[in-house]
Amino acid sequence: MEKRSFGKTGMEVSVLGFGGQQIGQEKDLLKVKQLLNQALDEGLNVIDTAECYSDSEELIGRVLSHRRDDYYLFTKCGHATGFNEEDWDPAMLVKSIDRSLQRLKTDYVDVIHLHSCSEKILRQGAVIEVLQKAKEEGKTRFIGYSGDRTDALYAVQTGIFDSLMISLNIADQEAIELALPEAVERGMGIIAKRPVANVAWTYETLSEKAYPYVYWQRLKELQYDFLADPERAVVTALRFALTVPGVDTAIVGTQKPGRWSENAKVLQTSTLSEQEYEQIRTRWEQVADDDWVGKT
Repeated sequence: MEKRSFGKTGMEVSVLGFGGQQIGQEKDLLKVKQLLNQALDEGLNVIDTAECYSDSEELIGRVLSHRRDDYYLFTKCGHATGFNEEDWDPAMLVKSIDRSLQRLKTDYVDVIHLHSCSEKILRQGAVIEVLQKAKEEGKTRFIGYSGDRTDALYAVQTGIFDSLMISLNIADQEAIELALPEAVERGMGIIAKRPVANVAWTYETLSEKAYPYVYWQRLKELQYDFLADPERAVVTALRFALTVPGVDTAIVGTQKPGRWSENAKVLQTSTLSEQEYEQIRTRWEQVADDDWVGKT
């Protein structure tokens, strides 16, 4: 598995990471054990989760704590899931970080990201101070921001965060011009989330309330030729995200054992030419409306 330098952190990360949201709903511990251990054996070394991803942190801790040295572990905080305080309350954040470490069965994580925090709250400073203290105390090696739009741009411009996790895919390209150039200039590690656009092209119809609906609607208008071939679509989508300047790793989730490995093998044998990349960018610029902002 190809690896890239994660900004100035010194970490060398696998270009295909694992997102832990979907496994948070998984009740079969053996399936999770098989899925994650196989992926680690085949080159995965980035696992991302969050305190609000149901049982994700706990499952990862239960099945992988004995292999803690084999992977970089990222989690996110900000939502008061299971706590009495409000979202972004500093006291809640402290408790949330400690709970994440307990669930993950580790003394530290490699990065803690603030999870879709608004610019207004960032400007107040208290949430950032919580993360900085966690770093000082050795609970995390680095601190990051996960989010989109001008909130992400402001987080980058503070110069405080070591990494940026941002929505980036064939149906979500605002970040390429808005936040990424400055993040690259500042040497931040950059993680593309939703790199396969929730495979929205695979649905014939969708309710407006469905999670992939926004991307599904955009793709109907973008009408990329490669979407007609399901296998090519996944490969092209992944390769596009990883071709964007500055992107170090793309996070993909699954509940299916072997799926991460399948994607990894495809990436190892696929390329995206400069011409193909520019065609996707040009099509976006031709079609995208002003309200096609990053999907938080």
